[in-house]
Amino acid sequence: MGCDAQGEWENSRRLLEVAPRRNPVFYTSQGMSDHLDTHQKALQINLDPTKYGVFAEIGAGQEVARWFFRVGGASGTIAKTISAYDMTVSDAIYGQSDRYVSSKRLISMLDHEYPLLVERLQGQRGSTTKFFAFATTVAAKSFQRKDETHGWMGIRFQSDPGSEPSDILLHVAMWDRDSLQQAEAIGILGVNLIHAAMYLNWHPEAIVNALLDNLSIERIEVDMIEFRGKEFASVDNRLLALQLVEKGLTNAAMFMPDGRIVQPADALYKKSILVERGSFRPVTHVTVDMLRYAQAQFIQEPNVDGKNLVVLMEMTLKNLSAEGRIDHQDFLDRVDMLTTLGHPVLISNHGEFHRLAAYLHRFTKNPVGFVMGIPTLKELFEERYYSELAGGILESFGRMFKNDLKLFVYPFKDPESGAIITSGNLRVAPHLRHLYLFLMENFFIQGLRDVNEANMSVLSRNVLKMLQDNEPGWEPMVPNEVATLIKQRHLLGYKG
Repeated sequence: MGCDAQGEWENSRRLLEVAPRRNPVFYTSQGMSDHLDTHQKALQINLDPTKYGVFAEIGAGQEVARWFFRVGGASGTIAKTISAYDMTVSDAIYGQSDRYVSSKRLISMLDHEYPLLVERLQGQRGSTTKFFAFATTVAAKSFQRKDETHGWMGIRFQSDPGSEPSDILLHVAMWDRDSLQQAEAIGILGVNLIHAAMYLNWHPEAIVNALLDNLSIERIEVDMIEFRGKEFASVDNRLLALQLVEKGLTNAAMFMPDGRIVQPADALYKKSILVERGSFRPVTHVTVDMLRYAQAQFIQEPNVDGKNLVVLMEMTLKNLSAEGRIDHQDFLDRVDMLTTLGHPVLISNHGEFHRLAAYLHRFTKNPVGFVMGIPTLKELFEERYYSELAGGILESFGRMFKNDLKLFVYPFKDPESGAIITSGNLRVAPHLRHLYLFLMENFFIQGLRDVNEANMSVLSRNVLKMLQDNEPGWEPMVPNEVATLIKQRHLLGYKG
């Protein structure tokens, strides 16, 4: 933080000392030592003469602007507030839209409000003011709306007077049971976002950490975030998607092969979904074979439309952990390899398959397929993994298979004996044999057919050791594009 910015910060800090305080801590140039409450954050912004902006809020009232009016001194921050509730009025201001609670509508609000603010006030105070426009479009709980409630929120702001603006956009799901609680949560989140953009824009990770101050994931979930503009030119939004899950702001985040962050509901809504879970260190021919053969069988299921199918590569936080921590560069290495396959990537905290199934079925009633190998299927029938469920393995399977879900199982070739184990000859505990047969006979578990036996002996852990030890012969075990990427960019510890 430069000298001018530091001086500005100290000025705001002294001004804030006059406010009633419950938590005597502040954001500093080194980051967040604890957190201010919402009242203190709003007041600090109001008492800062260099910040000035507009608030445009649709769908849940002026919940964010209300905080700035409530704490006093709002004339120092707010140039205008607007709530265009009527669709005709909203269309007249921001243009027509087929969906009013969407990223498209949010961006159109920012595109309208920010330039208008600068046009009107640049000459009067542009040399000393950092302008911003804040917008929300929310579908809150109401008498008519009984389904999942959610919204989009964003801010366009200057980091210095006269500078090009930058954006922070995010999507939220709201879990409070009544509209008043949801409105309160939206208000707190909005203040957190504005405050973080004002005072932490030099530290994107700190911005993410600050979003749920005075909130919890039980009330509101941030499942998509995107940083754009000059201030964030060096930011990799894929790392921020990982951080949303890692820091507990959401249980899953998703991005496309080109690195673009997407909101899962938009990408998965009413789609058939095929998921391959793994650690992908590295992507091998087995990774590709599992998807290819599973997809060939999945699209033959009665309710699967091949044109309406999403194929997902999924990694859990456990898959990403190495030695008890997540290495961000290792994460990006794996993602870069996965993108060569051309499929979206889902990062989740749903370690149990029944939790992942429930998450995906929030967005679709169409069939869902999980692709796995024999070792994973065998683990599914280990009862020790279900000790926290009152109904044990039966409860887990009941949750997992209650909707239209299938397991597609890739065979395993024993490296010592050469024996091939399939879903048809896999042995489970004797007292679970009838359960296993029931799932097989009803096609909940399906073995993959006609697979390439030559690739069965490829184990990713062996490939990883070979490339890290610079042993020859690992290249034929991975797709050509992956081998080239590993060599060119020295991924996963490859030294060449």
